[in-house]
Amino acid sequence: MTSANSVENAASTTTYGPSDLREFLEAIESIGQLRRIDAEVSRDEEMGAITYLYHQKPGAPALMFESIGGCPPGFRALWNQLGSSSERLALAMGEAPQSTTRELIDHFRRRMNSRITPVTVDAAKAPVNANHMRGQDVDITIFPAARHWPLDGGEYIGTCDAIITRDPDQGWLNVGCYRQMVQSRNEVGLYVSSGRDARLHIERSWAKGQAAEVVCCWGIDPVLYMSAGLTFPKTESELDFAGGLRGRAIELVEGEATSIPYPANVEIVAEGVIQPGSFRPEGPFGEFTGYYGRATKTAYLVEIKAVHFRDNPILTQSLMADYPANEQAFWFSVCRSGRIWADLDKVGVPGIAGVYCHPAAIGGTGITAVSLEQRYAGHAAQTLALAAQTPAGAGNSKWVVAVDEDVDPTDINQVLWAMTTRCHPVDDIDMMRTTWGTELDPSQEPPEKRVYGSKALINACKNYRFAKTFSKRTALSNKTFGSVAGRWSELGLEGVAPRPPTLDDESASLG
Repeated sequence: MTSANSVENAASTTTYGPSDLREFLEAIESIGQLRRIDAEVSRDEEMGAITYLYHQKPGAPALMFESIGGCPPGFRALWNQLGSSSERLALAMGEAPQSTTRELIDHFRRRMNSRITPVTVDAAKAPVNANHMRGQDVDITIFPAARHWPLDGGEYIGTCDAIITRDPDQGWLNVGCYRQMVQSRNEVGLYVSSGRDARLHIERSWAKGQAAEVVCCWGIDPVLYMSAGLTFPKTESELDFAGGLRGRAIELVEGEATSIPYPANVEIVAEGVIQPGSFRPEGPFGEFTGYYGRATKTAYLVEIKAVHFRDNPILTQSLMADYPANEQAFWFSVCRSGRIWADLDKVGVPGIAGVYCHPAAIGGTGITAVSLEQRYAGHAAQTLALAAQTPAGAGNSKWVVAVDEDVDPTDINQVLWAMTTRCHPVDDIDMMRTTWGTELDPSQEPPEKRVYGSKALINACKNYRFAKTFSKRTALSNKTFGSVAGRWSELGLEGVAPRPPTLDDESASLG
């Protein structure tokens, strides 16, 4: 949420993310992380199919479709701008592209409390105001909206977006990521899940007998996308957070057809209203779970009053799919992990060495691994219970695993090794019932049950009571590792020697 005034100034930062989508594209193209497709493609399933197949390899470059059937020349579509690439996520946040996943999580955790207030700039100089469509001239079908999957209910123009609404009582602005299906040349169906801020704003406006104003930003940079996709308290600002994460303020211009300001450097902005009681059937839509959602939903019908867009605009699209082709999975894993770690810090849990929400587990929501240095009896059990129910970690998680500090939580191979050598299932697995679930969980039938979930808490740490006699782990000695690592290239081996999860400084034998 945001108000016209600042919430707080950011802590000083030393890194700066790209100021807009085009600067980001320049950065990722310079390291080979952008693939341009010049051949003409169809917006009906074809772009989605190409993206899904091309992104079966983790870390595959983002795809820019340069020629799209039914669109004016120069109108482009960028799919999976972040994807499963740690390099692209690092550049988006102003970090070195070679940063590890653990380093990115720690970077995000440290930026959690950084805020930079948006600034207002001259609308006449805003790149997004280069072109306009107003009133009867509005025609959003010129942009490369797409049907992602065969059974999708229509063409979706909003999947990688930022939707801005205002609280009619307090004036707070919410920035959220909500999907929109094209309904006509000047209408979109805006789907907002129950309890989300935009839904509360719309319904509160209607209760006052007023139309709800909405601004749809299509074609956005990764930091704005991530900020829109996360949840904040109602008195905090997604725009301020985006500025803090990027290291520079978001530039806004005053709205033309609504009272809501919009970012000056996005690719496309649609200003619209939702009249009281205005709905339209929408969906289904291929979701981040790798399944379709429920057959047909009811969406708010947005009547678009004006559209503003840059020269040669780029529409950003996010494919929702099974990992690694899922656009949401990796960045959400990093952000969710950093937030859970920050939550554990806030409640005073000591010894946390790392957190990771594995991206292959339904878009980074299904499995959370927490690495910790056990300091007292019950420490692992306490960590499991809190990690399962922190504000950042409660929603939709099914499996929460605690591992020792010698296990890298971002490495699923190490996590599985710990689960099978340090966990005795009959003693070390507990259950939580009737927890926060998701209506998209296909494992629950009938669908009405899906609002409730359950969680398994898996203690895969060494048994604290017998820590001194627990079997000793095989590990390279520090001396030998240093020697081998120093000779790596001499030995004719490529790259640098990978550092193992733990090194043995002890000289004593096993006895």
